[in-house]
Amino acid sequence: MIQNNFSLVDWGMGAALIGVFAVVCVILVLVVLNLMNSDKKKNEE
Repeated sequence: MIQNNFSLVDWGMGAALIGVFAVVCVILVLVVLNLMNSDKKKNEE
């Protein structure tokens, strides 16, 4: 059982998942900032 848990640890896959997670977070932040900026521009007009 313990050996099965250790076999699930793959640093390559872990790094890939962390990279994908970071990219998704950056995209979400950019989308939110763009929405905030577009709302401000609409309110000023």
